[in-house]
Amino acid sequence: MEMEANNRVNVLEEKIKGPTNPMVTPLLTDLYQFTMAYAYWKGGKHLERSVFDLFFRRNPFGGEYTIFAGLEECIRFIANFRIGEEEIAFLRQCLPPTCEDAFFDYLRGIDCSDVEVYAVAEGSVVFPKMPLMRIEGPVALVQLLETPFVNLINYASLVATNAARHRFVAGKSKMLLEFGLRRAQGPDGGISASKYCYMGGFDATSNVAAGKLFGIPLRGTHSHAFVSSFMSADEIVDKSLCSSNGATTCEDFVGLVQSWLNKLQYTESLRGSFGETNQSELAAFTSYALAFPSNFLALVDTYDVVRSGIPNFCAVALALNDLGYKAGGIRLDSGDLAYLSCESRKFFCAVEKEFGVPGFGKINITASNDLNEETLDALNKQGHEVDSFGIGTYLVTCYAQPALGCVFKLVEINKQPRIKLSEDVSKVSIPCKKRCFRLFGKEGYPLVDIMTGVNEPPPKVSERILCRHPFNESKRAYVVPQQVEELLKCYWSGDSGTPREELPPIQKIRERCVQQLDQMRPDHMRRLNPTPYKVSVSAKLYDFIHFLWLNEAPVGELQ
Repeated sequence: MEMEANNRVNVLEEKIKGPTNPMVTPLLTDLYQFTMAYAYWKGGKHLERSVFDLFFRRNPFGGEYTIFAGLEECIRFIANFRIGEEEIAFLRQCLPPTCEDAFFDYLRGIDCSDVEVYAVAEGSVVFPKMPLMRIEGPVALVQLLETPFVNLINYASLVATNAARHRFVAGKSKMLLEFGLRRAQGPDGGISASKYCYMGGFDATSNVAAGKLFGIPLRGTHSHAFVSSFMSADEIVDKSLCSSNGATTCEDFVGLVQSWLNKLQYTESLRGSFGETNQSELAAFTSYALAFPSNFLALVDTYDVVRSGIPNFCAVALALNDLGYKAGGIRLDSGDLAYLSCESRKFFCAVEKEFGVPGFGKINITASNDLNEETLDALNKQGHEVDSFGIGTYLVTCYAQPALGCVFKLVEINKQPRIKLSEDVSKVSIPCKKRCFRLFGKEGYPLVDIMTGVNEPPPKVSERILCRHPFNESKRAYVVPQQVEELLKCYWSGDSGTPREELPPIQKIRERCVQQLDQMRPDHMRRLNPTPYKVSVSAKLYDFIHFLWLNEAPVGELQ
């Protein structure tokens, strides 16, 4: 039987790679998971069939929605779950010497062939208290999955939500670039941020490793160091540049740039805009254009944006235009971004009009410099001409909120519902194995999410159903859904034979995220005072929760 189980999991392993981060192993967990596993084993409970829910209690960033992310990494983890001899040896050192050898034999033999995982599709819009994942399996083994699952879901969902919120404020027409690697919390924080920001709606990343791992488009220019490293044009050794079609060669591209700068300086419509530009900056731009004539994008704020950076950029861009190339644009990394972007656009439009260069006025303007959601909102209110935003620190560190607060709670064991009680009602868990549905109204918007017992008949289109707040008796409403979507699907079937969903590529997950956000009612999405989305239970489940609550809560005695 053990050989059959190993063969079965090996077949699954051929289809599912291991976790992206090789540090995600069975030891990436809290010590108490192993001490509990031993106590379960010692008490003969370790094989009892359990059901756990993974969920969160409150939406982040003061909003009313969250993006679910991290599912694929969880499935990769359990598809390759093994506790090897080296790990066994370490656990022997960590656990008390009274732990029996037979327990370690048990750990050697476990895999996830007897585990089932049901989850919401990755990239979905989700809400508090609704199970993001339902994990079923032997209680000791599922307990060992708790910490890694929570770890893999928590940050992924948090940063994907942060990215989605930035996209919402920036608008669909703007390009969003994730520039956060250098400020992220370690290498894994940087890699994960790039992946889940792209999933949440960003267009590209500066992170080369993430581009290789996940196929995310890469973007990048140069830093201030490159500009300030030049002293003069004399440092440029090879001054020749072949035209874009290869037909001709400009032997002195440096001279061509200088002649264009002179034209700009003596053009009537631009006279008074600038005086002598910084020649070392001009040399840097020229050198960069010689290296990347088809992708010339310059950082223009090393010395002075309006008086030097913009005219120097235009001189190089116009020289490139003579040879059939189109400049990529500029990046602003300091100063009043709204004002500077508008001044840059005016200059570009004046150049287009003066020299008859089609499209020059629409050259891309990228802004960076510690941008966040509030900054984007302020720029929108001030008026700006930025086409692309490079966002780093506040995005990848989730500066506004450090954690989502996912939890992992036992809701059933041996088919007996369990509940976790608390004086804080928000921390009371919703017991039993459940199904989850999203009910849509006539306008196509989601109206409410509802949890039902697994054996209850599911909600039906055009049939009225009573939706109740799990804990507030007065909050209830009848809903007649025009569409019903079941949320929890099987993503890991173990040996149950249940057909499982495929893990889509990140591009498909990103498309799903965008589609889900578009589907939400605007008042749930707004930044300030968003309308709370309703999460409910069926009338039957409501009654059962309160029956179990009264049954499990201790009865006080007054004397």
